[in-house]
Amino acid sequence: MRVLVTSSRNTFALDLIRKLGSVGHTVFASDTYEGAVGSHSRFLAGHLTTPSPRFETDAFIAAVSAYVAEHDIDLIIPTFEEVFHLAARAADLPAGTRLYAGRFSDLARLHDKASFQRLAQDAGVPIPETVVVTSPGELRAAIDRFPRYFARAAFSRGGVGLLTNTGPLAGKVPVEDCVPTPEQPWLVQPFVDGPMVCTYSVVVDGKVQAHTTYKAAEQWAHSTAIAFVAVDSTDTLRYTQQLVDTLDPGFTGQISFDFVDHGTDAAPDYKIIECNPRPTNGVILLDADDVSKAIQGELAAPVVAIPGTQRQITLAVIADAFTEPLSHLPKTLHDLLTVRDVGAGWWDDAAMLWSPATIVHGAKISHGDRKEALAALGDDIVWNGEPITGMSETDAAALEAVHAGRA
Repeated sequence: MRVLVTSSRNTFALDLIRKLGSVGHTVFASDTYEGAVGSHSRFLAGHLTTPSPRFETDAFIAAVSAYVAEHDIDLIIPTFEEVFHLAARAADLPAGTRLYAGRFSDLARLHDKASFQRLAQDAGVPIPETVVVTSPGELRAAIDRFPRYFARAAFSRGGVGLLTNTGPLAGKVPVEDCVPTPEQPWLVQPFVDGPMVCTYSVVVDGKVQAHTTYKAAEQWAHSTAIAFVAVDSTDTLRYTQQLVDTLDPGFTGQISFDFVDHGTDAAPDYKIIECNPRPTNGVILLDADDVSKAIQGELAAPVVAIPGTQRQITLAVIADAFTEPLSHLPKTLHDLLTVRDVGAGWWDDAAMLWSPATIVHGAKISHGDRKEALAALGDDIVWNGEPITGMSETDAAALEAVHAGRA
C-alpha cells in the first residue's frame, strides 16, 4: 500500500509509520508544522506540512488532496481529530483514495461524550451514572449531587481540564472556570475508584481485527499516559465488539476507549468513560506485521496484545520525574532501566531528535494562549463539535441529530 499518516506529531503516529514502513508499505506523513516527530522518520518516502484542519479547513483539504494525487496514495490514516475534517470532506478527496475512518456521523456520535454515554448504554456496556449539564448553574447542582465527583467537557481529550474533588487532580480546575453551554455541554459523574484502563482497536467491516488493553504505568501531570503495560483483553474486546455492532456493523477504522476498573486484578469490573475514534498509544503494544494485516482486514480472528508487554516514552518519563516528589524517583529509575522505550530497535533516532521541537511548539502555543501545554499541542487539529466548513447537508443534519441524542 501507499499510505499517508496524518498528524505525525504524535508518538503513536510515529509508531504506526515505523510499523507500516518496516513491513514494506510506502509511507508518507503530514502535519501542520515542520518539526513533527513522525515527519522525520527514516521509514518515510516523504512528508507534507499542511494548513490547520481546524482553522483552515478548505486549504487543509486542498493540500492533502494535491499531495495524495501527486504521490498516488491509496490510503489516508488519520491519527488525531483531523479525522473529523477528513471524514466530513471525504467527497472532496481524490477518487480511488480510501480514508481509514468511519462515517462522519459515526465519528461524531463517538466523540461527543454525552451521546457516547447513550451509545454505551444501548450496547449493554456498563457506564457510571451520568448527568449532562448545559449551564454553570446546572454544573454546580450536579456536582452537589455527588460527595465525590468527576466532570469534563463533552469535547475534551488527553485528561486535560478535569473538574474533580477527588484524587491528585482535585481542585486543579476551579469550578468558576467551567462554563457549560448547550453547544458545549459538560458531563458530571460520581468519581469511580480504580485505575484507568485504555484500549485501542483496529476494526474492518464491523469486526475487530486487532486489540490492546493497557494501563498507564506512568502519567504526565496525572493525565496523559507515558508508560504502558498490556493487561488481559477478554472483557474489553467483548465490549468493543458490542459497541461497534450497535454503532455501525460496517464500521472501518481505529477506535479507542477509556474504562475505569473498580474490581480487582483477578476479577475486573469495568465502567466505560469515553471514546477516542482514532488511534492511541495502545498501537505501540502490537507487532508490526499484526498491525499491517489488521488494517488490511487479513486476520481471521482478532490479535491481542500479550498481557505484561511494557513500553514507555523515555524522554517523557525523564521530564515527568522533575515534577514528581523525590519519593517517586526509585520507580522512575526502575522504569528507565527495565522498560523498553517505544523507539527501541527501530534505529530511527533522527525522528526522536525532533521530540524537543514538539514540546517547544506546544509550550509556545500554551504561553501565547494561556492554555495547558498538553491541550495546546493539539489545538490546531482538534474538533469540538462545531459545524465543519464545506460539510454536506447530510452530515450537518447528522451532527444535529448526535447533539439531540445526548444522554
